[in-house]
Amino acid sequence: VQLQASGGGLAQAGGSLRLSCVTSVRTFYNYAVAWFRQAPGKEREFVAAINWSGESTRYADYVKGRFTVSRDNAENSVYVQMDSLKPEDTAVYSCAVAHTRIDPQRIRRDAWRYWGQGTLVTVSS
Repeated sequence: VQLQASGGGLAQAGGSLRLSCVTSVRTFYNYAVAWFRQAPGKEREFVAAINWSGESTRYADYVKGRFTVSRDNAENSVYVQMDSLKPEDTAVYSCAVAHTRIDPQRIRRDAWRYWGQGTLVTVSS
């Protein structure tokens, strides 16, 4: 399983970026997808997740209302629209998949088995 995140770059505080994650999974509709991020010197943290159909999502409190995750199963892709960016959103963002159809609220962290290389998001103040 291969995943590739893209779309990172430099944005000003209050600006927007849209990240994409393309996967090589054949039965993509059987997988939930999540975004995580890791800032310099910090632990990796959960950002958002979406279930197999796109009908159920989960967000970390620190991005809720600002980030929107979506998916296109025909394109084997997941996206995260990041609005109202803050300097503290600066991090390397990675996508991961879990082979499950359960609600993202119930997915354990260790279920995210496959990871892609990240894309750097830098938000200037």
